[in-house]
Amino acid sequence: MRTMVGSSILPNGFDAGVEIAKNSTKGLKTPVLGFLFTSELYDHAEVLNGIKSVTPGIKIIGCTSSGAVMTPDGIISSADGYGAMMVLDDNELCVGVASAPRGTDPRMTGRKLAKEALDDAGKKFAPYAFAMFATPGEEEDYLKGIQDVIGEIPMFGGTCSDNNLSGEWKVFDSENVQTDGCAVVFFYTNKDIKNVIDGTYNETESIGIITETDNNRMIKTIDGEPSLEKYASWIGEEVENIKGTKILTASVAHPLGLKTLDGEMTIVRHPLVGNEEGTISLGADVSSKTAVMLLESDEDGLIGGAVQTVKQVLSNFQASGLLLIHSSERKNYIGERIDEDFVAIKNAVGDIPFIVAFTLAEYGQKDHSGAKINNLSLSFTGFSEN
Repeated sequence: MRTMVGSSILPNGFDAGVEIAKNSTKGLKTPVLGFLFTSELYDHAEVLNGIKSVTPGIKIIGCTSSGAVMTPDGIISSADGYGAMMVLDDNELCVGVASAPRGTDPRMTGRKLAKEALDDAGKKFAPYAFAMFATPGEEEDYLKGIQDVIGEIPMFGGTCSDNNLSGEWKVFDSENVQTDGCAVVFFYTNKDIKNVIDGTYNETESIGIITETDNNRMIKTIDGEPSLEKYASWIGEEVENIKGTKILTASVAHPLGLKTLDGEMTIVRHPLVGNEEGTISLGADVSSKTAVMLLESDEDGLIGGAVQTVKQVLSNFQASGLLLIHSSERKNYIGERIDEDFVAIKNAVGDIPFIVAFTLAEYGQKDHSGAKINNLSLSFTGFSEN
């Protein structure tokens, strides 16, 4: 499998698509799939049209990326728009793509997407792996619906983001742009695809039991106490200082963690809102009667975590390209040190083509954890040469 990455900061969507396609397919004989990540500002239908005007046979999947994308050329960003695409080239690779709006039942939508992706690939059996990109809110339901059809197989991807959490995010495939929905791609290949998802946080001794939740994404109480009060005591902060969205930034260095049953993986949950009634709204699902712990890191740890995760992917694996799904809130917390993050990633990757997208949630697995939806994490995927 060969890969190539190209980008553009042209302000016009169609022109940007043309430039992205030309730059990301140079020297490729049979471009099969493009992972596309862009600014929220574009007319995304026009970006897709621009790409297909250059490479009409290519299939596309992707989403909006918060603030920037990264490629070997640097941090690609502009106030007028930006985009980049990593293209997979392999005459033995077959893919099926599909996207759909949310609908009234996201799990049913996931089943529909799986069936349409099978049809698009011309297959009647489960793929080797799949990638999923979704808008925020029902990621777990889409995943369950897809798994209803094809079972639990390796997967990766992320939740689209935008610059200011204003809801301007999009997901897209070759033909459609979804403002509230999901997109998938199924891979049929004789090459290896290796995913590692990791929050790279340190565990602490602050541990409690989630005793009451609401709608899966709100913790009402921990150990029978209002969750916001318990969390404030864990991080040594006054409750008033983490109410509302104030908790959003503070919790990047101090998220919550849930251990998988076998202890192989710590699932990360990002507190998004400290509600007036003392509850905490989260970026992904939790359930009551489970243990939760405080995690911790700092800017150095978040930057170093990217290097650590790249090394996990490349351990005993010869990659021809790397798709790096990187938490947008980690990026925002790193702030002005984002250049250091880029240099650290580039040095760890070496000469391998790569693309980095910044997302609200990250999907993948580690060891035998099964597919998980994570927050504040890194889902790094390698595509093998042979």
